[in-house]
Amino acid sequence: MKQLLYIEIPTPDPEKVINWLQKTWQPLKGLKKATSAGVLVELSAASVESNSVLSIFVWSLQRTTYLKVFRYAQQKLPNEGSVIKQLTQEIRAKFPYQSPQLPVIDLAQKSIFDALAPYYPETVKYFQKMPRGEFYLNRVYWWEKRWREQVENPTQPKQVIFANAAETNSNPEYDLIYLGGALGSIHAAVMARKGYRVLLVERLPFGKMNREWNISRDEIKCLIDLNLLTSEEVESLIAREYKDGFNKFFDANNPPHLKAKVLHTPTVLNLALDAEKLLKLCGEKLIAAGGTIWDETEFVKAYTSSEQVLVELVNLGTKETKKATGRVLVDAMGSASPIAWQLNGDRTFDSVCPTVGAVIESGFEPQVWDSNYGDVLNSHGDISRGRQLIWELFPGEGKDLTIYLFHYHQVHKDNPGSLLEMYEDFFNILPEYKRCDLDKLVWKKPTFGYIPGHFSVSSQERRVAFDRLVLIGDSASLQSPLIFTGFGSLVRNLGRLTVLLDTALNHDFLSAKDLDLIRAYQSNVAVTWLFSKGMMVPTGKSLPPARINAMLNTFFGLLADEPPQVADTFIKDRTDWWTFTRLALKAAQQNPILLWWIVEMAGFRDLWRWLLSYLLFTLDAGKNWLLGGSFTPWLKQSRVWLEKRFPALWFRLLCFQYSLRRST
Repeated sequence: MKQLLYIEIPTPDPEKVINWLQKTWQPLKGLKKATSAGVLVELSAASVESNSVLSIFVWSLQRTTYLKVFRYAQQKLPNEGSVIKQLTQEIRAKFPYQSPQLPVIDLAQKSIFDALAPYYPETVKYFQKMPRGEFYLNRVYWWEKRWREQVENPTQPKQVIFANAAETNSNPEYDLIYLGGALGSIHAAVMARKGYRVLLVERLPFGKMNREWNISRDEIKCLIDLNLLTSEEVESLIAREYKDGFNKFFDANNPPHLKAKVLHTPTVLNLALDAEKLLKLCGEKLIAAGGTIWDETEFVKAYTSSEQVLVELVNLGTKETKKATGRVLVDAMGSASPIAWQLNGDRTFDSVCPTVGAVIESGFEPQVWDSNYGDVLNSHGDISRGRQLIWELFPGEGKDLTIYLFHYHQVHKDNPGSLLEMYEDFFNILPEYKRCDLDKLVWKKPTFGYIPGHFSVSSQERRVAFDRLVLIGDSASLQSPLIFTGFGSLVRNLGRLTVLLDTALNHDFLSAKDLDLIRAYQSNVAVTWLFSKGMMVPTGKSLPPARINAMLNTFFGLLADEPPQVADTFIKDRTDWWTFTRLALKAAQQNPILLWWIVEMAGFRDLWRWLLSYLLFTLDAGKNWLLGGSFTPWLKQSRVWLEKRFPALWFRLLCFQYSLRRST
């Protein structure tokens, strides 16, 4: 037998496809006969002695339908090419991909459960089983609605930052005003403990999280080094430390040379943190250091001047308008940030990971999963309705399991990406991923969000600063191109951000030009964005279903054959030029068509942009080779006289030093 065709049909109902094949579709040539899973087409083959039948069958997985065509004969049959071409064209026309639309609902007339039940029945069913499920489902709907509004109207971002319009005040109330109480609270607490007057503004009740956080032990040490937490406090935050993490992508439909063994990453994301406990601890330290928290308060707009930034806010409970003045405004509002959209317009984000999941307290059978292990990246099927779905599983406190489902997605106004559609997938296909009865699971809370990405060729390609304004975290698209962890990326850059912002405040270097130097751009991260670009299906394109898994297996298979520290440094955004180049050449040798696949998915324009980013990576590596060993000691020895006499030069040299450290 020989496989002639393998395609995905974007419908969760395989019976509709079977019915269409059996009752409507008529092959150009041959006789059709119904089977339990499709049809047989017998072609006349006078010159072929063996069976002249094409077997066409379908099956369902991941709430979508797949179709394959096999030929029984070893030799090519007459007209088989035209029949397959006809079948492909007609089935694509009959079952086209349709971007999920957000239903318009009136919550004044119905609860969120009643309003969404006709569209997302499984999502409503299981959110009703969660504590505060109605609150969280409202939050999911709000976030998707806001994200869609911004993506679907990319040329008309709402203006929320106004220049040279603030009231003059030589003594602002605060040094730093942080917008966003998740990632923002961590850095706000660090700066408050350094003596700065800090205000933290959070839209939700402070300390509530839509996601859980995982990190490694060597990365979390940064919070100790910055004197934010003690070693004992860090240990108290660790809900679980697992022994190993697995990375494995579905390869049943990959050719033998593109199958890969499991990649073990025992020191990647292997600490499950109690995120809400961490936020509470940061809040306590912030207040103890003289800081202020305004929660359930939403940002409205801000006005900057040469002396201050004036921020207008509204309390969501009382509807009271509030104002605050500060020296610097720090945007940590994440992917929903209206400031990021104003500064960057249609280049705000190039990609996004719509991510959904839940913390499950119990209900899995003991043989399903050993809580000493985690799934870092896992797929159990091929492309599904225009997305390569990927799972993550992290053991937590007690019997808790935190499970995520996400996909890499091109930000496109016709297809923004849907959290609600992903949740319907999550609840339908979780039993395929991990054997379970959903009704026996004890649901603790949902986890969800849009994690954005930006493909920057250079450090100047994206605006992350304005006069007296700087963006951090997901607002600045600070994330890992492979695992899209905004928390981990922020922590890795927290020392740099703290030192540079402290220096800028001490010397009043608070213009957009100055604050732009604080950005956490890394050329070794920029060059890896092509991997995440190759993990998403471009809107309007149909790819072979196994394509993305084949690409992932190519590279992760190479990492599995390397010493453990290679995968560790690569996934943690620390890879160096030689390692990256060596692995890229090995990948091209193992899978020569890989480059063409990337061109087909990303286009020649993005390939050219990647080549430029690789050139800059090479130049940065050269600078580090020439100066890395001598520049830092010299700068440290010169600080006393250099900072005092030439503070502007000192600030820029300090920024340059950090760029050397992070380009290796």
